[in-house]
Amino acid sequence: MSKESRRFFGMHSETQRRGVQLTQLLLLLLVFAPIVLAQDSQIQQLTAPPPIKTIPRSEREQLLEAKDPKSRLRVTLDIAESHLAAAESYTARPNFEGASAEIGIYHALIADALTFLASLKHDSNKTRDLYKRLELTLRADGPRLTSLRRITPLEFAVWIKEVEDFARDGRTEALNSFYGTTVVRDRQKSEEKPTDKAKNALTPPKVQQP
Repeated sequence: MSKESRRFFGMHSETQRRGVQLTQLLLLLLVFAPIVLAQDSQIQQLTAPPPIKTIPRSEREQLLEAKDPKSRLRVTLDIAESHLAAAESYTARPNFEGASAEIGIYHALIADALTFLASLKHDSNKTRDLYKRLELTLRADGPRLTSLRRITPLEFAVWIKEVEDFARDGRTEALNSFYGTTVVRDRQKSEEKPTDKAKNALTPPKVQQP
């Protein structure tokens, strides 16, 4: 076989090999393209815009009009309850965009309550009572948020999960603030008792003079 013939057949074989590779690549694309598209669609579902965490101006004015910390917290929790109930109502329709907006306002109100309580004197019984009321409210709201998340599409449920975790952390903060000073005070008392006993043990008894 001449040199030119070998070159011709070699080029022909290379062309066939590349054709086979191209065919295999096309088959792989046909197999995996639906999977990739499905994953891309799922990722797009997770890109629902997060709810805006803000308190409407009219409700902010109600908070500022409160005369004392107890009234301020009561008004805050009452408004937060109305928005959580509205989120439940929107979810039942269903209107997940509306529910998400209500959840964002609820989140902002609870964050405002925690910030407000943090500005008060923590060694006050009144402040501890306010923290306790907030903790009880968040404890009751937890199962409601969980129920909302479970029946909400994934692209909106991720934001409810964020608020759910925030409320759980808020409960922990409230409990720490409620029990912290009391625990320290009880610990100080328990540490003082042995000291007093030790002082009494070192003091000799008085002997009555005849």
